[in-house]
Amino acid sequence: MASQDLPTRDLLQLDNQLCFALYSANLALSRTYRGLLAELGLTYPQYLVMLVLWERDGQTVSTIGEKLFLDSATLTPLLKRLQAAGLLTRTRAVQDERQVEIHLTDAGRALRTQAQAVPVGLFCAMDCSPDQLVQLKAQLEDLRDKLGRAALAP
Repeated sequence: MASQDLPTRDLLQLDNQLCFALYSANLALSRTYRGLLAELGLTYPQYLVMLVLWERDGQTVSTIGEKLFLDSATLTPLLKRLQAAGLLTRTRAVQDERQVEIHLTDAGRALRTQAQAVPVGLFCAMDCSPDQLVQLKAQLEDLRDKLGRAALAP
């Protein structure tokens, strides 16, 4: 869509802003996750790290960061807190000491069973059909990818 195709009326009203709709939806989502994750003793960013490790244990910090769109300066404190909680270990890779490998502990693997309730709780809170959720997720991923490409464009 070209900028001349946009309606000029009310462009700066808060309720007309896509960014505000996403921001306020994210706030509501965060509050919902906070309640669901309280029993696990995890924050939402910690939960994301655990999801990545539950999919495949033994990943490097850089690989986890790429999947979560986080830099190592943001990710390292998260990993340290999860290590202090006894959920994972951080060790230097033997083949390349610049790389730090992250492995789940027995407690970290066991937490996965409890975490099964989180997506179910979120699904119930959202009160959407599975098809609606799949479509919404696809639209958000498409939006994220387009905005990512636009941010890289000169």
